[in-house]
Amino acid sequence: MEANPEGKVPCVKFDGKWTPDSDVITQILEEKYPEPSLVTPPEYSSVGSNIFSSFVKFLKSKDASDGSEQALVDELKALEDHLKEHGPYVNGENVSAVDLSLAPKLYHLVVALGHFKEWSIPKDLTYVNSYVELLFARESFLKTKPEKKEYVIAGWAPKVNG
Repeated sequence: MEANPEGKVPCVKFDGKWTPDSDVITQILEEKYPEPSLVTPPEYSSVGSNIFSSFVKFLKSKDASDGSEQALVDELKALEDHLKEHGPYVNGENVSAVDLSLAPKLYHLVVALGHFKEWSIPKDLTYVNSYVELLFARESFLKTKPEKKEYVIAGWAPKVNG
């Protein structure tokens, strides 16, 4: 809260100034450390961009027939198709900004839906499941993910139960 009174994360201090926006953070990191490049080609920059909003809608849904689960599965299938053709990462062999943006969102999806809905990514989405394993095994992810799954669950509880 000291770094960002709105409580937004991630938040990184560059040259004495706090920056709370992940896209801006990625851009600054790319400028300061151009190798290896994390730039996602424009044609892939929107891959997976609707997964998080679909996840939130399904998580909050109290109506099993509202289509929110299928909407999420459809978004995950679109990611599956992309990874099947271009994987293992969105931009092929090298991790890029879009992967680093999706990793925490997918982590919240896995943890929260597993806890609140006993739901998991369908097993037949083999490329997505492999992608999730690959992202969650990255050293950068392991060092920055929430210390305990309970923290993620506690963060979503008011939105699910409220």
